Amino acid sequence: MSDPFQSFTDSPVGPARSAVAVTPSDSVPLLRLPKALYIGGGGDVALRCIDNSTDVVLSAVPGGSVLPLRAQFVRATGTTATAIVALG
Repeated sequence: MSDPFQSFTDSPVGPARSAVAVTPSDSVPLLRLPKALYIGGGGDVALRCIDNSTDVVLSAVPGGSVLPLRAQFVRATGTTATAIVALG
């Protein structure tokens, strides 16, 4: 998976320039590595970050939260949060 933020024209810590709705999937990675995930409706978020080889579940994430992490997968199994948006 390519990382568009490795260039000098954009930075993972700069403001997002795109927002894409996330459909959690157990097998399909996110189309583009996000800078963060916005969680619209609270719940658990099962995900895998780009530098990890295993998944993690973030429990009881409040609605309206922005998670400043670089997720390559948001899993359907284990995710109860809704209205997830990838910010890139």
